[in-house]
Amino acid sequence: MEAPATKELTAFEKEVKKGLTQYPKKIASKFIYDKRGDELFQQIMAMPEYYLTNCEFEILQQNCDEICAVFDDKNGFDLIELGAGDGKKTKILLKKLSQLPTDFTYLPIDISKNALDELKTSIQKELPKVDIQVQQGMYFDVLQQFENYTNRKKVILVLGSNIGNLMHSEAIDFLRKISKSMNKNDLLFMGFDQKKDPEKILNAYNDPNGITEAFNKNLLLRMNKELQANFDLSTFKHWETYNPETGTAQSFLVSLVQQEIELKKLKLHVELKQWESIHTEISQKYDDGVVEWLAGKANLHIEHIFTDAEKNYKNYTFRKKA
Repeated sequence: MEAPATKELTAFEKEVKKGLTQYPKKIASKFIYDKRGDELFQQIMAMPEYYLTNCEFEILQQNCDEICAVFDDKNGFDLIELGAGDGKKTKILLKKLSQLPTDFTYLPIDISKNALDELKTSIQKELPKVDIQVQQGMYFDVLQQFENYTNRKKVILVLGSNIGNLMHSEAIDFLRKISKSMNKNDLLFMGFDQKKDPEKILNAYNDPNGITEAFNKNLLLRMNKELQANFDLSTFKHWETYNPETGTAQSFLVSLVQQEIELKKLKLHVELKQWESIHTEISQKYDDGVVEWLAGKANLHIEHIFTDAEKNYKNYTFRKKA
């Protein structure tokens, strides 16, 4: 008689099982994002303390003509965006590009079909001249399809300082994968949050209205809902740290009491000592030297730097080294 088939764990289940049974405990921030997590992050981006969004808007608005001139090519180009979201920032560039006598195609990549459908609908309504061809899938699976594409220039767009959620070793790997898909004429345009007054950084991730706390604790709610866990959110404290030397901001959920958590779906019991933490997020900050070092490790070099008036945030363009 054959043994019953073992149900394969989802990526979330695997992450939780591994993260809560190791020491120190750690769960990747990408798993905070379910429907409620997405809504909370939209609220975070609208907070006055969360400077990153407004800084990048300012950069794109103030430097739009120059950025579009860097993107443009007489033979046309493809604008490939990794993680476009609602496209609000990208639309600043798309509007200007659609007014130029340039032949370009906008290819947003996302794993969510729903997000892509909504983006396509809004682009077709607001910017009907833009040729949008959505690409559903994992970033690098889709980018791999473009590796041998040499018909015309590729401009790869990564906004929002998403690279900041990665440790330096992971960031180098991320950049190497992008670099591998690029030819010598291609361009990478990417946002990096900058080192600055530590208080300003801490306030961005620990706002007085508790939105970032609710966002961080959404990870516990998601485990309760999807994994039949019994986390009591009131027994955890949201804690943010920032090291100005390394430029590393980190978020933790600290257990205020000794407790045992049951995750029924995983048939898992986890003990948390009082003051033990679950590491949930890293938000790395940079300066030009660190960005240049990361790029060099990925066979890229910086070509242009665009920044806001207070130099809180920068968008860099990179090309592949010869």
